[in-house]
Order: sequence, then structure tokens, then C-alpha cells
Amino acid sequence: MKIFTYIFKRIFCFLLLTYFKLEANTQSDSIQFFQKIKEDTSRSKLNMDAVYNRPFLSVGKLPIAIGGYVEANTEYAAKDGVSNGFSFQARRLTLFFSSTIAKKLKFFSELEFEDGVKEINIEFAAMDIEFHPLLNLRAGILMNPIGGFNQNHDGPRWDFIDRPISATQIIPSTLSNVGFGFHGKYYFNRWIFGYEAYLTNGFDDQIISNSLNRTSLAEGKHNPERFIKSNSGLPMFTGKIAVRNRKIGELGLSYMTGVYNRWKQDGLILDSKRSASIFALDFNTSLFNQRIDFVGEIAKVWVDVPDTYSQTFGAEQFGGFVDILGAIYRKPILGWDKAKILIGLRLEYADFNQGIFKETDGNISDHIWAMVPTISFRPVGTTVIRFNYRYHQEIDLLGNPPARTGIIQVGFSSYF
Repeated sequence: MKIFTYIFKRIFCFLLLTYFKLEANTQSDSIQFFQKIKEDTSRSKLNMDAVYNRPFLSVGKLPIAIGGYVEANTEYAAKDGVSNGFSFQARRLTLFFSSTIAKKLKFFSELEFEDGVKEINIEFAAMDIEFHPLLNLRAGILMNPIGGFNQNHDGPRWDFIDRPISATQIIPSTLSNVGFGFHGKYYFNRWIFGYEAYLTNGFDDQIISNSLNRTSLAEGKHNPERFIKSNSGLPMFTGKIAVRNRKIGELGLSYMTGVYNRWKQDGLILDSKRSASIFALDFNTSLFNQRIDFVGEIAKVWVDVPDTYSQTFGAEQFGGFVDILGAIYRKPILGWDKAKILIGLRLEYADFNQGIFKETDGNISDHIWAMVPTISFRPVGTTVIRFNYRYHQEIDLLGNPPARTGIIQVGFSSYF
């Protein structure tokens, strides 16, 4: 026991002396031993910059910076007057690791734990090689740049607890795949132009072969084998262009397409090539001297569904959301100098089957709409405490009277 106590004291003294030596050196160079790399809140950033635009902690001269965020909440839900009571939810714990390997060489990774440890995902793990600001090579596990939310989805950035329906079920955020491609930006006066173009692995047959009994791109991303091989043997393309005016806001257009089915195996043709495609438009802007923010996204999906499948599987889907948010109080609160209280409203809609019945020419009604008012408190810019009331109506395939759901939610999310 004495030998362990002796060794512990030696190690502790060594670490203490090392710390004060490094602290003295770094203070002489006007650099702290623990340096907080803050999030860049300037209005010159695009959604494509969100992957690096996060707060990190750098320790001394270590070549790696770390960070992350956490979000949790409680909710009380009732559907058509029937409730199962309160639930506490640990939604996400996400860890970031960033490293500047050398000049113009960067690496970033994002590891996410969802619903406790129900799902553990590597959402991003890629290297960037800069040849020119307009030409950067990115390779590894990429975040597909489809829509704005998929690129900029961190919980602390949003004043709403649930992620938008259209951004998770029409566009299956968060969506990442293995591949490579190029991205770049160009600045001109108050304007910023950015682009991304990647080839990656794609979806699989679970888009239409799933337990939901409907077309679902979200189901098509659950196969873990997509990180080691392509189901179709062909790459999926994702491209986006975005433009931002520093005073007006950002507009992005993106498109993703690829073959999802295993049409060929061992040299034998099993089926014709069937593709799935998404077109998305996203925007964000501020009005009334930046007092009210508007953030939104719309998406359209086309899927080549085999004729042998029933009409419950839609060949076209559509959805979107818009968030309206404004600060009603911006003054110091309880020692937080830049605290603010905000109110907002989210409107969202998703149609999972934009079609008509062949027998009657009547509309297929598999859709949902929702409204979510919110009150949130931000003691600092990287932490949000939020109170939401969510009300949505779900209309089934045949257009029967809707199922109505109301949910009261209280939660928080914070970078660390």
C-alpha cells in the first residue's frame, strides 16, 4: 500500500509542476494552458461551415481540440385523450474531435450516442485537404449536404426540442455516408458563395422493404453495412450550392440521387436500376433589424417503386418547416450578462404519399402537420433551456378523421 501511495504522490507532483511550468510559459506568450476555441457567431458563415463552427477546448499545445453537446428533456404526451404519463429522455450526447494535422490539412470527427446507448453512430470522420479556398478535397464519413438542417443540426442551435418532421422523415437527418468530394467558398463584398459535391455510398432496399409499410428514406439509412459497401454497387451523388448576403441571409439548393436496390449480383441482372432522389431548398434570414429570425426548409422526394408494390408505398413525398423566433428580453439575468428570453413558433408538414388511388382517382392522404410554440431561455449563447407545446394531426392513408396529439416538453441542450 505504501509503494502505491509513494508512486501516486510522485505522479501528482510531476503533473502539478508540469502544469505550472506550462502555465508560466503560456502566460508569457499570452496563451492560456486551457484555451476555449469559441464558436464563430459572425454572419459570414454558411450552413456548410457548421461542422467546424463549434466551441472546442484546446489543451496546451496538444494537436487535438475536443468538444461536444448534450440534450435531455421530459415530456407529457396525450393522443386522442389517452396518455401514458411523463417520460424523461436522454436524447443525445455528442463528442467532437478536431485536429489541424498540418497547414491546410484538417481532420474532424463526431461521435453521437442517441437515447442513452440505444444507438452509437459515427456521424462524421473526414479529412479536408485545401488546395485553394474554392477547391478543398474531403474524404471519409461525410455529412451529405442535403438541406440545411442535416448540415446544421446541433441541439444547442435550436429552440425546439424535437427535430423537424420533414428533416428527419422526408430528408432522413442526420444522414452521413462514406465517400469523397470537393467543397469551396468564394467571397465578394457582402456576398458569399459556397458549393459541395460528393460521391458516397447510398440507401438500400429498406426504403420500401420495411415494417412501416410505406416509402421511407429514413429506414434506408439504418443498414450499418452502408459504411463498408454500396448496396447497389453504384455511388450516390449529393450536391449543394448556397449563397449568403451578410445582411439578408442564406439560400441553399441541394440535390441527392442514386440507385438504391441491388439490381445486379454475381453477374446476374436481378432487377432494373431503381433510384431515389431528393431536392431541397433551405433558407434563413433576419428581419426588423435582426429582431426576428426565420429559418426554413422544403424537400421533395422521388422514389422508383416497383409496380408489384401496393399503393401504400408512395413514389413521391413532400415536406417542409419554418421556424419564426424573436428575442423579447435581452438584459443581464442572475449574473449572465448576455442572457435572453425568446419566443417562437414552428410550422411543419410532411406528406408521405403524394399520389392518387388508381381505382377511384381520389387523393392518398398519408400526411401529418404540426405547430410548436416555444419559450426558451439562453443564459449564454451555447446553452438553451426550452419549453415547448407540440400539437400535431396525423391523417391516415384513407383520409379518416385525424389522430390528434398534444405534447408538453421541457428540456435543455448545451455545448460543453
